[in-house]
Amino acid sequence: MFLETIEKANDIKHVGRENWEALAQEIREFLIQKISVTGGHLGSNLGAVELTMALHLALELPEDKIIWDVGHQSYTHKILTGRKDGFETLRQFHGLSGFPKRKESSCDVFDTGHSSTSISAGLGLAKARDIAGGNNIVVSVIGDGSLTGGMAYEALNNAAKLETNFIVILNDNNMSISENVGGVSKYLNNIRTATGYLNLKKGIYNALLGTRRGNSTIDKIRRAKSSFKQLVIPGMLFEDMGLTYLGPVDGHNIDDLVMVINDAKRVRGPVLIHALTQKGRGYVPAERHPARFHGAEPFDIETGLPTKPRTSANYTDVFSTVMCKLGQRDERIVAITAAMPDGTGLKRFRNMYPQRFFDVGIAEEHAVTFAAGLAAGGLKPIVAVYSSFLQRAYDQILHDVCLQNLPVVFAIDRAGLVGSDGETHQGIFDFTYLTGIPNMHVCAPKNKWELSDMMKFAVNLEAPIAVRYPRGCAYDGLKEFRSPVELGKAEWICREWEIALFAVGSMVKTAEQVRGQLKEMGYGVSLINARFVKPIDEEAVKEACRDHLLIVTLEENVFCGGYGEKVLDCMNRNGLKNGLLNISIPDAYVEHGNAEVLKREIGIDADSIVRRICGMLGDR
Repeated sequence: MFLETIEKANDIKHVGRENWEALAQEIREFLIQKISVTGGHLGSNLGAVELTMALHLALELPEDKIIWDVGHQSYTHKILTGRKDGFETLRQFHGLSGFPKRKESSCDVFDTGHSSTSISAGLGLAKARDIAGGNNIVVSVIGDGSLTGGMAYEALNNAAKLETNFIVILNDNNMSISENVGGVSKYLNNIRTATGYLNLKKGIYNALLGTRRGNSTIDKIRRAKSSFKQLVIPGMLFEDMGLTYLGPVDGHNIDDLVMVINDAKRVRGPVLIHALTQKGRGYVPAERHPARFHGAEPFDIETGLPTKPRTSANYTDVFSTVMCKLGQRDERIVAITAAMPDGTGLKRFRNMYPQRFFDVGIAEEHAVTFAAGLAAGGLKPIVAVYSSFLQRAYDQILHDVCLQNLPVVFAIDRAGLVGSDGETHQGIFDFTYLTGIPNMHVCAPKNKWELSDMMKFAVNLEAPIAVRYPRGCAYDGLKEFRSPVELGKAEWICREWEIALFAVGSMVKTAEQVRGQLKEMGYGVSLINARFVKPIDEEAVKEACRDHLLIVTLEENVFCGGYGEKVLDCMNRNGLKNGLLNISIPDAYVEHGNAEVLKREIGIDADSIVRRICGMLGDR
């Protein structure tokens, strides 16, 4: 087994060329076996096996640097840098991360998790190398999906000014380019990157520079060369931006990949290598259903089906159903997603109302301002997005939506702790970054019925509003409590005395459990569904302070800028001296792991909360 010989970086260089394909097959089998147990990003990793092997064969790690855009395709890289044994704990608490992590290995040079960042980061590393007088190779790997993000083009525009080596690899698993163009392009690449050609070109240009008509002659040569390349090279967009384009190359042919990477290393200036790959390659279920195996739950290898199928609807399913009903009732409702129609639950809406559905690609900033334009044009746009991805559009929310008080609805999925994807994906900052914006309103449902009610309320509010809900199965408890949603009004579920629990969204279920334990101890406990984080129900807070010794706020958000801080401010402004306990996520990044495990670790599970409350009031 060739994989057993890989114990550290560069060990792949000891595998003979005749055994590269066998090693690639072993890596695929290893990934399928491990991810079927732990879950993880399977499709993207299966598609990048040969590309990753070629990089490790052509480069010298950790001296040379590889920056993986998003990073969910870095599993083979982890295997080839000595972390194979860690896959038993992939994406588990204190285990191997599913993304590059500098603290894990010196071969991980930049932490990633969101898209379109690798070129900017790589450009920074290349300039840092130059200033330090180094000569190592810097490579940024970016997918065709990530290339839809505007930040990638900002970086490419900046990279064009470089007069030093910097390599960008476009891992393209979707774009179609005909074979004849690819063949001609490959031939030209061999000529353009050959040492003799590069030296000849440099010699001719140097000889002409400074002569009477030298500069104009050089311009004519360049224009003629560009006109010819425009006919046969599909990468003229990149050439026109100032990058040398090499490709397309078969992203599963290791020999060709190694050759083109070595060619690119000789070019003085930025180079873009265009590699064509197949997402899910080598595993038929992933090839047939690449979206389903993007972020896979544990599955049966034989069938590809989940080993633990869901038995109840999750919040995304509920949102999907509500969107279809809303779209049927009001033709002004339109839906926007940033490359996630499946993940956000908009696939059904797209199928029913294709003219009112917009997938803008991985471009959250554009999605928000586009929605603002739709609202200004008299429509009712709903932007469905993950909490951690909406962070990228903060300026657009502030200036383009809220400054004009446009009625855009933000349906914020994956809010709170999302678990296995870790720091870059935890949705624990949205209360903080949204509630500081004037004209914004923020609410969170306690269960699946309230999500439906809040969405109906939101589309009729003539102002910006965010409806925030968690990942996972939708809570179906407390269905008997369904009072109408009113702006800024909380919902009293149980009225007693002594302790008042103000819970937001997903924490209402936890507060129920806390109340049950405290009642068994003899405490009188009121439970209030806060509903709104902006504006909060100050009258409910003041009312609770009249009859209770201790006010407890519960939220799945960091304390800074969260609901608890707003309740504290309300109490201080009104001179209320009751005890106050804020249950929230610490102001820190939360690592990957099972969500329930993480809640226990940071102290927001029911048992931990009860201990903290008893610590303040004394045991009975």
